[in-house]
Amino acid sequence: MPAYRPEEIEKKWQAHWKAHSTFQAHNHSEKPKYYVLDMFPYPSGAGLHVGHPLGYIASDIVTRFKRLHGFNVLHPMGFDSFGLPAEQYAIQTGQHPALTTDQNIETYIKQLSSLGFSYDWSREVRTSDPAYYKWTQWIFLKLFNSWYNLDTNKAEPLTDLTARFAERGSEGINAAGDADERQVFTAGQWQLFTEQQKLAAVHPYRLAYQQDTYVNWCPGLGTVLSNDEVKDGLSERGGFPVERRLMPQWNLRITAYADRLLQGLDTLDWPDAVKEMQRNWIGKSIGAEVTFPVQDHKNAQIKVYTTRVDTIYGATFLVLAPEHELVDELTTPGQRAAVDEYIAATKRRSERDRMADTKTVSGVFTGAYGLNPVNQEPVQIWLADYVLAGYGTGAVMAVPSGDQRDYVFAQHFGLPIPAISDAQQGLDQQADPTKEGRYINSGIINGLTYKEATPKLIAFLEEKGLGKGKVNFRLRDSIFGRQRYWGEPIPIYYKDGTAYGIAETDLPLVLPEINEYKPTETGEPPLGRAQNWLYRGQYPYELSTMPGWAGSSWYYLRYMDPTNEARFVGEEAEKYWGNVDLYMGGAEHATGHLLYARFWYLFLKDLGLVSSNEPFQKLINQGMILGRSNFVYRINGTNKFVSLGKKDQYETTALHADVNIVENDVLDIEAFKKWREEYGGAEFILEDNGTYLCGVEIEKMSKSKYNVVSPDVLIGKYGADALRLYEMFLGPLEQYKPWNTNGISGVSGFLKKLWRLFHPEDGDLAVTDEPATPVELKVLHKAIRKVQEDIDKFSFNTSVSVFMITVNELTALNSHKRAILEPLTVLLSPYAPHLAEELWQELGHEAGSISSASYPEFREEYLVEDTVVYPIAINGKVREQLQFPATATAAEIETGVLASDFLARFGEGKSAKKVIVVPGRMVNVVV
Repeated sequence: MPAYRPEEIEKKWQAHWKAHSTFQAHNHSEKPKYYVLDMFPYPSGAGLHVGHPLGYIASDIVTRFKRLHGFNVLHPMGFDSFGLPAEQYAIQTGQHPALTTDQNIETYIKQLSSLGFSYDWSREVRTSDPAYYKWTQWIFLKLFNSWYNLDTNKAEPLTDLTARFAERGSEGINAAGDADERQVFTAGQWQLFTEQQKLAAVHPYRLAYQQDTYVNWCPGLGTVLSNDEVKDGLSERGGFPVERRLMPQWNLRITAYADRLLQGLDTLDWPDAVKEMQRNWIGKSIGAEVTFPVQDHKNAQIKVYTTRVDTIYGATFLVLAPEHELVDELTTPGQRAAVDEYIAATKRRSERDRMADTKTVSGVFTGAYGLNPVNQEPVQIWLADYVLAGYGTGAVMAVPSGDQRDYVFAQHFGLPIPAISDAQQGLDQQADPTKEGRYINSGIINGLTYKEATPKLIAFLEEKGLGKGKVNFRLRDSIFGRQRYWGEPIPIYYKDGTAYGIAETDLPLVLPEINEYKPTETGEPPLGRAQNWLYRGQYPYELSTMPGWAGSSWYYLRYMDPTNEARFVGEEAEKYWGNVDLYMGGAEHATGHLLYARFWYLFLKDLGLVSSNEPFQKLINQGMILGRSNFVYRINGTNKFVSLGKKDQYETTALHADVNIVENDVLDIEAFKKWREEYGGAEFILEDNGTYLCGVEIEKMSKSKYNVVSPDVLIGKYGADALRLYEMFLGPLEQYKPWNTNGISGVSGFLKKLWRLFHPEDGDLAVTDEPATPVELKVLHKAIRKVQEDIDKFSFNTSVSVFMITVNELTALNSHKRAILEPLTVLLSPYAPHLAEELWQELGHEAGSISSASYPEFREEYLVEDTVVYPIAINGKVREQLQFPATATAAEIETGVLASDFLARFGEGKSAKKVIVVPGRMVNVVV
């Protein structure tokens, strides 16, 4: 065969793998199982750029490595195919989102296949496929028909709850959620309830429930957005204004699982940073719930949660969220206009902006006063946008001497800042939250320490019915509805205004066809446009759809048994695969997706439907590949561009240039003129050597910066194996790395050099069956040991270095022996699978069989040295090196040194007083 031609080899083996289902996993095997999962990609219209495959390449290397070690490996791929981008494109073009989504998926599959990933494509799932989202809807119905029993600490069917209602009413029910929202009734009253009344009584217990909730409403997009989709008060997509609005929304009671989600983190092999982010997001705190009566309002009370009840005597004002339910009732006529204006301004800010803005001080006095429950002192009630309605109680007990944010607020508005501890210092400058010292100005806890004061205050509040000790979590229930079209329909219908779950036998509830994909003229979600869309011909359906994270919360389970029509995953398949052994994906999913997926898994565990304790045992977050942007410099007011070396002579504006028309930072001027119409007549001031040199900056890879490099182009030029190796070679997997296309040519050269070990001078196969020499075996086994260690540590960049060193050493030895090259081919196959398959077949093995080969066994004896070179020193100063057998004893080495001419040459006529031998390292002669 002539020179190495990756374009021919790679297409050949990709076609072979597809035709022979080479990587198909089986749910029944005597082999140990290993489940490798890549995070679900959303198939955007832009396709993949070179930054996307980084994690896929790494997971594929592990997948192939595990197969070589005798594992039955599940390595699937599918698509998170519902989402807002496809819907927005549909609104703009009128084209059904399913069409663009399918087109984008086909592009993704083509690109992923061109990289040689060993996916089991027979298990592909798409969240927008009714056969898949039937089971997403089924899980929702299970949540809808379950409650969380705090006594058993698990989810249970609502039928168990209603049976208890019938037996003894609502008394003694210990359920997750807000007890204040629930009715109190006897068993007799329950029996007399109508169907509607029973459902109303049950609804606040459900794990999937409907409630008026503050959401990020975007009128321009006609939908609710998550906090992640809002930036600086605008939608990330389209830049439309977003406001906080109270709307009826479906919620999932993830808060019921807060403590279990927290405890489970200790069992996981995840990056510490990710686990810490989840701990902070869950935000467990131990404190007290305190009730402040409202002066002149007999039935009005403000509940606050505090972790520092010991500071309650220093609470000089209360701060409510502008959305708090009591605001309207408490606001006095004189403050009405100011309060209304402040609330209107707050609606234009997202929760994220309000939480992040620690510099702006804003607020408004309601005119009302609360009463401090421990001393009956009146405290002003203010509104401030740093308090959020959905966090805790939506009210804060402000202690300005102990909390800096309260301190700044109090200073700004001239509110009192009394000291409450004899250890507080510098209160004229800032708050001091110390727990040291003893309390002053603090009534019943005067003179006590923190440890003494806290239980005494809680006991006092509980005795007076004004508070209680409580564990709280920052985590909030998940808003589950979206006012969009392109998502899973929520399987709910309404009868006389009451929500019912559709029968499981009627699943899937398929998205109806509609004529437009935007909200109706009356403000209903897009599904309001569906004609005659009624459950069993008479009951209206829920018009919201599920959020994007619904389908991605359980997809890893469907991969185990994707064609099962009777169950979301078969029992045997689920028990065989258990959980995911290695999950690879971006750190941007540290809280959202990973938290929701764990929540759904724990819920399914409660129902006895899954067998492990957690879904993902090991998690790796690959770093981002950053773009290497190029810049041209336009002289201001002209269409003339000056090269980097001469730009300081002019006033210029730096403009991004397409990196695909730049090589080694030199601009292809003719291509630049053709790139954009306005540059067609551009003039250029060049370097002295006649080239145009571009500027360089490392930044995020993005279409807007024209620094996106398509893998298709590089595969066409260098081959997929070269791209795979180069992405791994860029640096440690978990770090951010700048992309530089120029470096891939070196990796391409390495593969050609490897090819020539089999095909000297690009000629015919010249592998011999001669026995390997000790030197050749040493080179091979050094590589086997190091690559094994590297893959076990997910240190893929150092493995590529090892391959390069090994090939260089074997080339220098002119080694063409099967005993060396055959194991080397297997060793390389996870990284460069196409070339390895080709060489494996040339070595006489069955076509496509390298995946079922055995990984080369490392043998220590090939690295044992026959001799050791010892540095020889006189009085600690090295003067000579002498070689001794590796088996030589200290006495034999001492005799050999003294028998040599070493002392005669370096001892200055002195005799040896002592000879110190450090075995395997050095010898020191003391004279």
